[in-house]
Amino acid sequence: MGFLTAKIMQRTALFLTFGGWVTSLVTTFLPLWKTMNSDLNEVENWFSGLWHMCLYTDEVAIQCKAYDSILGLPLDLQISRVLMSVSIGAGGLALLVVFPGLDGLDACVEQPGLKRRILVLGGVLAWVAGLTTLAPVSVVAYTTVVEFWDQGFPDVMPRWEYGEAMFSGWFGGLALLVGGTLFFVAVCMRDFNRRPQSGSSSPELKLRPENYLKTEVL
Repeated sequence: MGFLTAKIMQRTALFLTFGGWVTSLVTTFLPLWKTMNSDLNEVENWFSGLWHMCLYTDEVAIQCKAYDSILGLPLDLQISRVLMSVSIGAGGLALLVVFPGLDGLDACVEQPGLKRRILVLGGVLAWVAGLTTLAPVSVVAYTTVVEFWDQGFPDVMPRWEYGEAMFSGWFGGLALLVGGTLFFVAVCMRDFNRRPQSGSSSPELKLRPENYLKTEVL
């Protein structure tokens, strides 16, 4: 297990955090949160996102239009917009904050305590970004399932289903959570490696009284 060091753990956490942040950023602007197609008109496919509504047809390819009013959106989409914006900000700030705390960089070298606090702060921000990504995606997924199985709608009426952005959002949120957790693990590994070894000096301390006793007897 010699290859599993605090430095490698930090790099792995940074890679996962960056990947999760980019995935969440792309998910925020993808118009593929929900999809809908009608059996009556199979050439039309509708896509719904946080910012746009798109229509895909074989004749004119894809056409997208921004929502006319923010207040006219469903409550789940309004909350999702806010939370995904918080996720992007927290994830980007986490990536900027952790760099001075990484081992191997000539920043805060004479202040190991500050480096430790920087990594902990980066892990907390990554956790915030992960939770604020998973929450809106899960809320939209829940409302989609409830509306899909709503018995009040006629059977012939098309219904919204999951889009590809839902799965990318779950993946990005989990990557951010794992990245933040690995930052905490890296801090614990660094503290453990810097802890003084108690077994190295104890044998000498145990032998000294015996040597003094022999000297007095002689």
